[in-house]
Amino acid sequence: MNRIAANFLTRSFASCETIALLLRREDAPRPQQRVVTVEQVLVPRYMAWLNFENDNGANIYVSANPLRPGSRKRTKECIAFVRHIYIDIDEEGDARLAALRASGLVPTPTAVISTSPGKYQVLWRVAGFDFERQEQTLKLIAHAFGGDPACTDRNRVLRVPGFLNRKYSPAHPVEVEYPADAIYGPADFRFENIEVSPVPPLCGNARKKPVGKHSHSEDDWAWVCAQLARDMDAAKLTRELAQRRADKSNPLYYAQRTVDVASAYLWLGLHIPIDDIITMLEVRRRFEIPAALCSARAREIAATAQRMIARRKTA
Repeated sequence: MNRIAANFLTRSFASCETIALLLRREDAPRPQQRVVTVEQVLVPRYMAWLNFENDNGANIYVSANPLRPGSRKRTKECIAFVRHIYIDIDEEGDARLAALRASGLVPTPTAVISTSPGKYQVLWRVAGFDFERQEQTLKLIAHAFGGDPACTDRNRVLRVPGFLNRKYSPAHPVEVEYPADAIYGPADFRFENIEVSPVPPLCGNARKKPVGKHSHSEDDWAWVCAQLARDMDAAKLTRELAQRRADKSNPLYYAQRTVDVASAYLWLGLHIPIDDIITMLEVRRRFEIPAALCSARAREIAATAQRMIARRKTA
């Protein structure tokens, strides 16, 4: 029995609930999906099968929310109700997780899954959310703390702790901690009544990094730093970068973040105090980003720039 996985599933779902398990291999054209009850998964023989599949290269995921009884698929229409609010943090994970915990905008997470070094899936067990409120909250959290803005669907899957992340060699154990044992409601997420625009769909084809060359993001970083050094207006620079990177899932979000992190990085190099940098970032985006998000976002970006400089000094 995989006790870590079993404990996570029993903490996350009631025994009678229907869930979807996804088994995805890096070398397979499509994943396997199993729609089962929690009791079925917890049977030692079933858990042994998951362990076998994981040992042989399959990554193991579970639906973030329960499915309607009798479902055969994991579409949005099959989701029974909202059980979790969550965020995927794939870049600068430690700094963004620290900013999230210190922000005061969200309650203490009920689970923090370490999917690989510096990458996290953060969960809050909730009640009282309808699907519209959940989607809005997911987008606000992603916007505030630099999460993946595309991971805001109600039928999202999560990695199951206790198994190995097979995307890496050697494989990385998926670990979990439980900072709180609570069930939260909408009022615990302090974004007031802010609304955000839907995340735009993917435009065009994603660009692949040529072998032996800088990635497009690295090229963007160098270009943005050069333009800022020439005192180019940040708003104009943001618009131009968003137009250049229409292949991104959210070009405006990407451009705002790149320009602001680069600005903070350059300001720190000029020995401008960190509190002043946070204020300048807040003022810059005060008409573009909901006010309740500006402070947490500015602090997280400043912390990210500090970590970049620290890594450069130790490299």
